[in-house]
Amino acid sequence: MALTPQNNQAFLREVDEELRKEQAAALWKRWGLIIAIVIVVGLASFGGYLFWQSQQREAAGRDGERFQAAWDDLAAQRIEKASAPLAALAQSKSDGYRAAAMFTQADLLLQKDDLKGAAAKFGAIAADESLGDPFRHLALVRQTTAEFDTLKPDQVVARLRGVAVPENAYFGSAGELVALAYLKQGRRDLAGRLFGQMAQDEKVPPTIRQRAVQMAGVLGVDAVPAEAGSRSDATDGAVESKAKQ
Repeated sequence: MALTPQNNQAFLREVDEELRKEQAAALWKRWGLIIAIVIVVGLASFGGYLFWQSQQREAAGRDGERFQAAWDDLAAQRIEKASAPLAALAQSKSDGYRAAAMFTQADLLLQKDDLKGAAAKFGAIAADESLGDPFRHLALVRQTTAEFDTLKPDQVVARLRGVAVPENAYFGSAGELVALAYLKQGRRDLAGRLFGQMAQDEKVPPTIRQRAVQMAGVLGVDAVPAEAGSRSDATDGAVESKAKQ
């Protein structure tokens, strides 16, 4: 008996479905175990990542509480009581709290006039490559400040050359130290040029800029900030205009 077009299509669909089932069964027989293992490993990894995140948040929370308690003790002049939590935080896996604790330890040493101990602590921060550049550059500047009187000028220049540049956040502090080192070397031209750059840089803290203007002037460099010069020109123009009237 011949099949009608409708029966023929139904038959072909059944054959196609059976073929697909056989292909799926063969695929699962060959790769099913591997696929199952990959899925289990993936789920385990994702679960482990979520657990790790949770642990990190909990650890950061504990570090935050310790740091706040230490600062409360410092504010109340309970220095010894603050020492233990700061020492623990200095070993924290959290970069921010570790750096903050080490900076605080170094500052406490400075308060005791222990320049050598403070410089060593700042040096440890500067050498910690797991920390970001802002932490390390600041530590390098603070270390050099603490050691400045014991360092040779060329050591200061070599150490801070990469920080004493206009695009760096600590250009003012580092630049001032390098310029003073240049003066010790007798290189007045380089010192004057660097003081002039600091005086013209609006991102440099105002107190450092004021000193830079004065030092640049002493060294024969015109370093009056641009906005100050504009105000001066405007004032002179107004005075001259009134005089003509």
